[in-house]
Amino acid sequence: MTVYTFYMFDRNGVCLHYTEWNRKKQSGMSKDEEFKLMYGMIHSIKSFVSRISPTDLYKLHFYETPSGIKLIMTTDLNVGNIRDVLHTIYSNFYVEYVIRNPVCELGQPITSELFQTKLDEYVRGLSIFPTRVS
Repeated sequence: MTVYTFYMFDRNGVCLHYTEWNRKKQSGMSKDEEFKLMYGMIHSIKSFVSRISPTDLYKLHFYETPSGIKLIMTTDLNVGNIRDVLHTIYSNFYVEYVIRNPVCELGQPITSELFQTKLDEYVRGLSIFPTRVS
């Protein structure tokens, strides 16, 4: 499984966390511009997701919690459903190392090195999730 990027936004569109792994192409825009574009795209996709089908060189996975935290991961096209992976990142890493950490300020970018380390170890250890062909 090739993972390219991971974004985590709060309900107001603040980018709480960003990591990239196998990202080869760098855009000429700033990270803040990229975060705004990604969040805007997610907002737009939610509005008309039933009418579109992404067919580019990556697959975008989206998971939103009841509290409005949005987790977005881009992967290669061969990756199947990773809802459980995004749920695990939220419940086992975000809740454990950010929400329950009295030093972390909610609604602010995540500065916890433990969160980053555990997330990185988890993503690098993921197995391949091939898409089933019928």
